[in-house]
Amino acid sequence: MEDFYRIRRLPPYVFEQINRAKAAARNSGADIIDMGMGNPDLPTPPHVLEKLKETLGKPRTDGYSSSRGIPGLRKAQAAYYARRFGVKLNPDTQIVATLGSKEGFANVAQAITAPGDVVLVPNPSYPIHAFGFLMAGGVIRSVPSDPTPDFFPAVERAIQHSIPKPIALVVCYPSNPTAKVASLDFYKDLVAFAKKHEIYILSDLAYSEIYFNDANPPPSVLQVPGAMDVTVEFTSMSKTYSMAGWRMGFAVGNERIIAALARVKSYLDYGAFTPVQVAATAALNGPDDCIKEMRDTYRKRRDTLIESFGRAGWTIPVPEASMFAWTPLPEKFREIGSMQFATLLVEKSGVVVSPGIGFGEHGEGYVRIAIVENEQRIRQAARGVRRFLESGLETLHNVVPLANRR
Repeated sequence: MEDFYRIRRLPPYVFEQINRAKAAARNSGADIIDMGMGNPDLPTPPHVLEKLKETLGKPRTDGYSSSRGIPGLRKAQAAYYARRFGVKLNPDTQIVATLGSKEGFANVAQAITAPGDVVLVPNPSYPIHAFGFLMAGGVIRSVPSDPTPDFFPAVERAIQHSIPKPIALVVCYPSNPTAKVASLDFYKDLVAFAKKHEIYILSDLAYSEIYFNDANPPPSVLQVPGAMDVTVEFTSMSKTYSMAGWRMGFAVGNERIIAALARVKSYLDYGAFTPVQVAATAALNGPDDCIKEMRDTYRKRRDTLIESFGRAGWTIPVPEASMFAWTPLPEKFREIGSMQFATLLVEKSGVVVSPGIGFGEHGEGYVRIAIVENEQRIRQAARGVRRFLESGLETLHNVVPLANRR
């Protein structure tokens, strides 16, 4: 029997092979150091947990909540944007709480995409950026993911060769997976470009608070005057407050798209559990010491990763932001490709990384390493990597190179 329409539009889940290798290694008793998924291991801040406990069981908190987000939560998000970016938002018309930024992206796609609509998506990129639109019946055209001068000529060409004309352009900075950061000057050019071509900007800002240059925190595209006319931006509490499982994020910006998203969501969900929304409000309104501590932890881990993997023989480019390092395959493994490399790495060393091909065909030749293990475990991973790299040529003798596969 044929697959359903939307399932047919989804390719095989590329991380499944890695997950199988990880499960097999674990079942055989191996100590797995999982640096594949960006799943924060740090604890949620105590004041957030206390507010959750305090709210649980209070009258009327167990019923249906608000799909758009409770008013206090939307006000707290508006206050965060004012404080961090100097951007003024109307909590009633320009903010919707989402069940994480992933759900927000998927439902914006449902809200704005007609069958056959073209959306410009960076490649490599986080999978929902493309597949949210594919599931909604849209068509994806790949554009570069790095915020360099080459970006705009490439996107201009993509627009010229797209029929129908694209409706939106997705950007993600700090980038998942590449960890690249955009400047405010880049965003100014981006807004002017979007207005010239009459397309929307959909900006993923999930990693806004994980950065390593304290003098130059990542900006929001909404800081550009007039950006609100064409932009919706998505943020998440998953990484900033180590609240990944709480599923709490936001879409903010252009009123027309926010209204469309709110309408779609009103048919699909009643919002997050009210005590979770109250605790999220406390997080946004509370002290930011916990954010600085989180940032310092990731910076130390990043430095440990670069130093220990470098000594093991694998040079890691220094990420400017995010909880990821986007890393070329070691030279003698490049011919086998990222999927085979990542599979062998977990089988032979117990270290899990994400193959670059999982983020689009232009991710081939790279892996994404998530710094979600402590410094001791990162050093332990480096020892496993060293053994793997030293035995590399023997490991390779039964592997079919990427160019020879059918």
